[in-house]
Amino acid sequence: MSSFLAAVQFLTTIPIPWRRDFSPEELGRSAVYFPVIGVIIGLILAGLSWLFGLFLPSGVTSALLIAFMVIASGGLHLDGFVDTCDGIGGQKPVEDRWRAMSDSRAGSFGIIGVVLLLLVKYAALNSVPASSLLITLVMMPMLSRWAMVYAVFTYKYAKPTGLGRAFKQRTRWPGFTVATVITAVMAMLIAQLIGLAIMIVVWIVTVVAAAYFKGKFSGLTGDNYGAINEITEVSVLLFISLLANMGRF
Repeated sequence: MSSFLAAVQFLTTIPIPWRRDFSPEELGRSAVYFPVIGVIIGLILAGLSWLFGLFLPSGVTSALLIAFMVIASGGLHLDGFVDTCDGIGGQKPVEDRWRAMSDSRAGSFGIIGVVLLLLVKYAALNSVPASSLLITLVMMPMLSRWAMVYAVFTYKYAKPTGLGRAFKQRTRWPGFTVATVITAVMAMLIAQLIGLAIMIVVWIVTVVAAAYFKGKFSGLTGDNYGAINEITEVSVLLFISLLANMGRF
């Protein structure tokens, strides 16, 4: 139970009366619950989408939903994406890339990256047909949180220190398997075989992104985990938009 509460507190800004400082062990073991937290966020998004849709046009609704996603996560993943972009930019040694990511100031690469990311995310979300929107809003955060668990479990951690190391050290086969089974079952329940197809697409995108980051940073960091969350969220939206445009979803 403590690991689940650690996941809620770490991944969201949901107000809970039992907020406290969790140990590295509790925090590290909480990765198994990441997809569950994604489902919770998705259900809230679906409810807000229905509510906003009663009196707002679709474009405004999409913008508000994206704003809520940032607020609900405390900007955690978006900050990781910005720092990752700053670390990727330019020709420099690995240690300098780590220092660029640790800098609290956003650089030009990070600003450019986040603007493009949010632009694509808005356009893709706004293109999802109304009949598929609620399913999409639940699938997107669930699969992106599972992608982080896969990245944590599969790839070595780059830096000698960092918050992400707690997850890397304590995410083992049992936890990863449970998280994957939960995600696959939920994807099937939500969207049947198409749900599994979307999960496979997310896995492919995660493998490609993680391999690229590994080459740049000699492994993955906590910021890279956040960037993978953001990239896979966009990939879900783009793939569903493509399926909808083809009349398959």
